[in-house]
Amino acid sequence: MKRSTDMGLLIFGIVLSVVGAIMRYAVEVTTEGFNIHTAGVIMLVVGILAALVGLILVFMGRTSHSVMTARTLDTPTGQMHVEERKDSLPPG
Repeated sequence: MKRSTDMGLLIFGIVLSVVGAIMRYAVEVTTEGFNIHTAGVIMLVVGILAALVGLILVFMGRTSHSVMTARTLDTPTGQMHVEERKDSLPPG
C-alpha cells in the first residue's frame, strides 16, 4: 500500500471511532428495532481496529526501500543494458 493510503486508513479509523463513541455515549434516544448504542459500539470497535491497522502499515512502510542498479555489459554482438531492482521488504 502507498503511504497516503495507510494514512487515510488511520484517519478513517479515528473518525469512525469518534462517531461511534458519540453514538454510544452522547446520544440519548430510545428506538424500536434499531439500537443506536449497539451501532455506536460496533463503529467504535471497527474504528479502533482500522486505526491500529493503519498505524501498523504506516510504520511498516518506513522500513522498506528499493535499490536500482543499472550497468552496461559488452558482449561479442554489441552492448547490453541490464537493470536490477531489489526491494527490501519489512520483516514479517
